[in-house]
Amino acid sequence: MSLEERRTLAAWARPAEMDLFDAMHLADQRHGLDVVAHLRRAGVRDRDVLAAGLLHDCAKGDTGAGPRVAWSLGEAFGPLIPAAARVPGWAAALDRIRDHATASADALASAGLPPRAVDLVRYQDAPRDPEYGARFHAADEAC
Repeated sequence: MSLEERRTLAAWARPAEMDLFDAMHLADQRHGLDVVAHLRRAGVRDRDVLAAGLLHDCAKGDTGAGPRVAWSLGEAFGPLIPAAARVPGWAAALDRIRDHATASADALASAGLPPRAVDLVRYQDAPRDPEYGARFHAADEAC
């Protein structure tokens, strides 16, 4: 993240949101910043939606590159997860990736984010929000 990105983020993100962001894996920080930029380009100005975009993967943790790649390939080309889970050390990481939407939403709720942000994160793969859900999901997929 550039110094300019950090300044811009610090200007609108609440302290609890910055704490969650700072605890995220670097790859998830970059992805969150990219999702926020995509949402802004799509005309989204609601700060709670932007916070959800920034933090939607905050509970993935340090899963390692291998499990992340296996998960992405499995989503794109079919179920690789059972085979990948047999790689020593990968099962827990794959579980974190699988469960990250719920865990991330719970982290946002614990940090005091509003229900809309929590729900956007919880249902990131099956959007329910009629105003922002589809745009949120599209931004996540595009980045």
